[in-house]
This record gives sequence, C-alpha cells and structure tokens, in this order.
Amino acid sequence: MKIYKLKMLLIVTGMMLFSCNSVLELQPTDKIRAEDLFGDPQGVKLYMANLYYQLPIEDFAYFRAGFNQNGGDPNNGGWAAAMAADEAMHSEFGDFIGDGDYHYWEPGYKLIRDVNLLIDAIPTLDILAPEKAVLTGEANFIKAFAYFGLAKRYGGVSLIKATQKYTGNVEDLKVPRSTEKETWDYVLELCDVAIANLGAERGRRASKWAAYALKSRAALHAASLAKFGSRAPMSGTAVTQKLVGLDAADAAGYYAACIAASQAVMTSGVHSLYMPNPLNVDAAAENYRALFQDPNVAKDNEAILIKGYTLPGNNQGHNYDIWYQPAQAANGWPHPGRMNPTLDLVDAYEAYANPGQEAPIVTTAEGNVTDYNGFNPALNYIRYDSPNDIFKGKDARLWATTILPGTIWKNIPIIIQAGYVKPDGTTAIRIKDQIDVGGTTYYTYGAASTTQYSGFDTYGGNNTRTGFGFKKFMNQNNPIVPGWNQSTSDWVEFRYAEVLLNFAEAVVESGTGDAAAAAKAINDIRKRAGHTVDIPLTAANVQRERRVELAFENKRFWDLIRRREFHTTFNNRYMHTLLPLRDLRTSPAKYIFVRVNTPNSNTRTFEPKAYYRYIPGIGANGLVQNPQY
Repeated sequence: MKIYKLKMLLIVTGMMLFSCNSVLELQPTDKIRAEDLFGDPQGVKLYMANLYYQLPIEDFAYFRAGFNQNGGDPNNGGWAAAMAADEAMHSEFGDFIGDGDYHYWEPGYKLIRDVNLLIDAIPTLDILAPEKAVLTGEANFIKAFAYFGLAKRYGGVSLIKATQKYTGNVEDLKVPRSTEKETWDYVLELCDVAIANLGAERGRRASKWAAYALKSRAALHAASLAKFGSRAPMSGTAVTQKLVGLDAADAAGYYAACIAASQAVMTSGVHSLYMPNPLNVDAAAENYRALFQDPNVAKDNEAILIKGYTLPGNNQGHNYDIWYQPAQAANGWPHPGRMNPTLDLVDAYEAYANPGQEAPIVTTAEGNVTDYNGFNPALNYIRYDSPNDIFKGKDARLWATTILPGTIWKNIPIIIQAGYVKPDGTTAIRIKDQIDVGGTTYYTYGAASTTQYSGFDTYGGNNTRTGFGFKKFMNQNNPIVPGWNQSTSDWVEFRYAEVLLNFAEAVVESGTGDAAAAAKAINDIRKRAGHTVDIPLTAANVQRERRVELAFENKRFWDLIRRREFHTTFNNRYMHTLLPLRDLRTSPAKYIFVRVNTPNSNTRTFEPKAYYRYIPGIGANGLVQNPQY
C-alpha cells in the first residue's frame, strides 16, 4: 500500500494523473471499511486517483472494446476510433462499426457507484470546508462525465443518484431508465454543481473551467440530437416512452446552455489559444504539431484538462508511437504504420488561395476530383518535381497532422510511392517491381527494401494504403522503443479551441447569441493555422473547421452521431486513397497522382440503429431495450 500511496502523491503533485490503476486492488470497496479508507487523507487521494483513472476519456488507450485497453496484453491490432469515421483507414483490416463496439455500460455504472460512495463520505471527512467543496466539485464532475459517456451511447439511462444499499431483495436495486431528456438534464445539473464548487486552478484535476468545458460539450451534443433527430427517425417502445429521442423544441435550451458555458470559459481570461499569432505558415504547422506532441506546453493557456501518461509500462504508457509510426522509423518494431489518414480528410483542408472552401486534391488538367477509376493514359496528369508539391498551399494543420509523401520525419525522408508509369506508358502499381531507365534503377515503392519505404507494400500490414502517414500526437524526438506501452506523451481532453468551436456551432445552429463573437472564434482558430482571410459564420464553415482542427481527437465520430449524419455519410461508401506514381515518361522523372478507392477495402454502411448502442443484460435488469436490437 505504501507503493500505491507514493504513486498517488506523484499524481497529486502533477507528475502524473489517471495512470495508476493498481488501486483497483481496493475493489470491491466493501472489503475495506469506509471509515478506514476515507478517514485517512492519503486514502481519499488514492480513491480519487481511482476515480480519475476510470473517467471515460477517449484517448490513446480507447479502442473498440472500451477504455484503458492497454494492460498487459494490449494487442488490439492498432485500431482507433478515427478508423470508424472518415478520418483514417487501418493499414491492414477493414472492419466497420459493429454492435459490440464502443460500449460503456458496466464500467460507467461502476464509476457512478464509486463516486456515490465518495459523495456519501465527504461530509464525514476531517478536512476544511473549502477542501470538502473541491472534493464535491470533483465528484460531481466525474459523475457528469460518466453519465455523459452513457447518455451519448444509450440515450436515457437509469439515474443512480445516491448509493444503493442491498436489503435482501434484488428487485429493490433495479432502477428503470429515465427519459433521454431527463438524462441529459441530469448531466448538465451535475456540471453546475461541479462549477459551483470547483476553483479556477489549472492542472490535471478538474477545475471550474473543465466543468464548463464538459457542460459545453454535453449541451451541444443534446442540442444536436434534438435539432437533427428527425434525420433518422426510430420507432418502438423505447421511442414511445421517450427513453431515446429528444423533441425538436428542446434544442433551444441546450444550445443556450452550450453558449453560456462556452462564454464562461471565453470571458474568464484564464484560457486562450496556444501560439495564436504564428510568424508564417511553417510556424503555424510546427506550433500545432507541438501542441499535441506535448500538451503541457499549453498548460497555461489552451489545455483545460490533461490526462497524463508519465510512466512507460503496462497501464501507464500507451502504444500510439509503435502502432502508427511510419515503417521507416519503426526501429525494429514489427507492426508500424497502421493509422492511414484518408484522402477524404486531406481533401477537407482548405487552400490559402481559396479560403472558406474545401480544396480537394486535383490530379489532372481535366480537374475531375470524383474519378476513382485508377490510372487512365488518356488523362493529362499534372506533373510535379517533388512528391509533396501537390499539397503546397494547403492548410498548415494538414502538414502537422499527416505525414505527406517525401516529407521529413525524425530526420528521415518518408517514401510513400505506389508505383510508376514506364516510358512506354504501361504501369506497375502496387506490385513489387523495378526498372532501369537511362542508367537509373526505379522501384515501384520508391526504394529497394521494405525498411526503406512506408507506403503500399502489403508486407506485414505495415505500410499506408491511403498515401498518407500519421503525425498528430507522435513524438518526433524520441526513438521508438520496441515494446508495449512505452509512449508517455499526454492526452489533452479539453482544450480551448474545442470550446470556441462548440460556441460557434451553438450560435449558428440556434440563430441566437453573439454571431460576431462566434465568427471571431472560428477565425481566431484559423489565424492560428496561418490563415489571414476571415470567413463568415456558417454551419458548413463551422463543421469544416471542427473536422480539421479536431482531427483524430475522437470528435468526428460523435459529430456524425449527434448530427445524425452517419447513415448518410456512410451509405455504401468507399474510403479513398491518393496514389503517388513516378512518371518515367519524362526526363527527368516527375511525380503524378491518381485518386482511387482505398485498395483491399469494402464499402461501408452505417445502420441507423447504431445511433444507440444496445442495453446489455436486459434479461436480468428488466430495462427496455433500444430500438431494433
């Protein structure tokens, strides 16, 4: 226990947070008397560490099976939630969202039970009143976070507002589902209690501003469900009992709550954007990249709540660097390159020359950006000297988020090439081949050996099949340590840019609030990305900004859910790839690019029933099941 308490002391001094799950050996809590656990200040701190560890934060250790999925055998295959949206493809596999994915039922209620036990104990603690207030605030923040994790997956859920005591009849413990509206209202109510009790201190534990940020996020989610629920109508008992679904009239109140919570953060003077005035586009890209390599650089401005991964090893480090590093930088790790950003995402980034519009990659003089039929010798492909010239002038966040062909990563030029066009006009694409032209040997994948390139070869599933590598969150300074859970970069769960985007969306979708301030919010984010031309506040502009600013932060998945756009965005849909080809028909050889459906992949269709997950265990708990399950 002394070792565990020492870990907790490290946590509360800011060196780490959430990383210690060894405290789970205390569970179930009925094996330790409450007066012994909560009567010791160190016991309270240890218990708080356990609660924070259980928060449903969708971070580096969040996969289809749930939260904190590293452990001693973290062989999840390199999956990430971004691969269930349109942000990325897995380098090897092609699964889509299934009924068993992204659940939270049992862990959510375990956390709620543990929080309720703490809330019961707070009045009895021998600590000062201000300390009790902070614990009350933290407890309600954690509880709100847990119910938010439940509500966005299941709709209306059982609201366990106080500790349950078993009196010999299990039926007395069964709590029916509340309506979806009652559930969302309870989440916001808990946020308000947290806000009223928490201070303004910044750190790795909940603050007043973290509670406001959670309320901003949750209220926007509820408002969107109310406004856009009619896009995916449902029927059945859960619908008629209002266990799922919100009335359109509810949207106004939730948008107002989002606006108010967001403005509280915006006008506080406590938080702001990190490096908001870059010297140039290159500086903008580097500032944005640095923010995610180590969010602690923004602890005095943009970062509102950080989850720490301070110690390498089981349950404490994470695996992003080993799974997603380009193959050329794998340093002996056998399974890199698994996160492949899609051409669909790359197309969404603007060009500085045409602000306010997506800038799809144009590969031919004909300009067709919807042709995915492969190389066509009849087309006039635009030729480039460098494999990344085609991206010049695109938003700095693209360069900071993805590894583009021919760019430098860890002092290595990353080679991503799919093949070549021979001098006679025939092609060798996505096959291992070589050809001598004018005394120079050319290789289809850009180099001779599997250790010398990072694209398209199916060897080991270790190479991108979309034409792009992954950069966001990756540490460019430290070499890969070939082993599980060796990465210690931290995760920023709430940041100021998201609050600005929540505010802007709530204003434009509701038609209320300060439209000028909302327009300034999105343009301030764009200015940080090197943009110098303001764009108007429109729903389309806000959604595009969310898509590129929050890419890979596991927000896109839920944006499609809450706005009821998943089933139309994914309706027999392919993801897309950009094939860089060496054109040997010219001397010197140039580069051309071909837009194709992602190789070795199937179409994806989202079933509307998946807007809600199924309720597990209804045979025992007697709850009403969600529609179509």
